[in-house]
Amino acid sequence: MWPLSAAAQAAIPSSRRSVAAIKRRKAQLMRDMAAKKLTYGSAVFLRIVKSVQGQRSGAYLEAFVETDNKFIPFKRWPVCYYSGELGPKLRQGDGQSPEGFYWVPPNALNPYSSYHLSFNLGYPNAFDRHHARTGDYLMVHGQCVSIGCYAMGDDVIEEIFTLMVGAYKAGQQGVRVHIFPFEMSGDLPGGQLENINGEFWANLKQGWDHFEKTARPPNVEVSGGRYVFDDRA
Repeated sequence: MWPLSAAAQAAIPSSRRSVAAIKRRKAQLMRDMAAKKLTYGSAVFLRIVKSVQGQRSGAYLEAFVETDNKFIPFKRWPVCYYSGELGPKLRQGDGQSPEGFYWVPPNALNPYSSYHLSFNLGYPNAFDRHHARTGDYLMVHGQCVSIGCYAMGDDVIEEIFTLMVGAYKAGQQGVRVHIFPFEMSGDLPGGQLENINGEFWANLKQGWDHFEKTARPPNVEVSGGRYVFDDRA
């Protein structure tokens, strides 16, 4: 990555609130990264898992940071709250928090959020639009209430926001955010495959497996109404 120009850095959304949050979090974040031989400003990949062993209380967001051409686990935070059940968001007002593969450019940051700080996932993406799924302003944000978003709490969203801003300022063009209903290591149980979302989840698992195999989040496109994956950065 190449550092952004002064003009490009100035275009990253900022507010007094976000500046204060970064000031609070950056020094400790840098120490935490250095302890894992990671550098603040390195590329970031985020993964959200809605359920662990069937328990919503186990939901988490995990950050991976690039080093030596691979992304390694940096930190995991519990999701404070999300709405709906396991399965994708289908339509405006269904209360579902989305699942799938999303791309978050710098201008998706919202330092003026009503929920402290936030970023827009970019729902509906190309896959969602292909399947006529509707909805908008699906966010990852602070506080602990949500309808269709992922609420992380104020302290946690400050850390995530700070991590993302550092990567953007160092030249990352967008942060990939992959969202899964559950951890997908190993074979999917028959009950999950037989679920109404089974075919969709099997497609998501291809993206999960790609990252687990290569330690790099794949480039994600849509063909024939399915996600397809390759190794382009």
